[in-house]
Amino acid sequence: MNPVEQWQADLDDVESLTPDVVDRILTVHDDRGMQAIEAVSEQRVKQYQDFVVVVGFEDEYIVEGGCTCRDSEYNLDPEDPTELCWHALAVEIARRIDAMDHHDMWYSDVREFL
Repeated sequence: MNPVEQWQADLDDVESLTPDVVDRILTVHDDRGMQAIEAVSEQRVKQYQDFVVVVGFEDEYIVEGGCTCRDSEYNLDPEDPTELCWHALAVEIARRIDAMDHHDMWYSDVREFL
């Protein structure tokens, strides 16, 4: 089991961000892990009918099988499971602890107004 699978399995077991799980996330993902945990605690992971969106510092990012952010596009190796942007990490964490902010609407409709 790789380090990402380990903290994910631990989080699946306890279903909350315990100090041990937080330490594992930060050990593997460092600053990206901290930003992800902050986004989850601030309810910036949004589940729409069509997409999961993470509200970032400058924009909103769609996270479906990958992320639309520049960090994912340019800096991270998609073959390395430990290299995830903080938006993707936030989604993984929020799903496991049932912390997504659910919206009963289509993001594609909401995005038109932004």
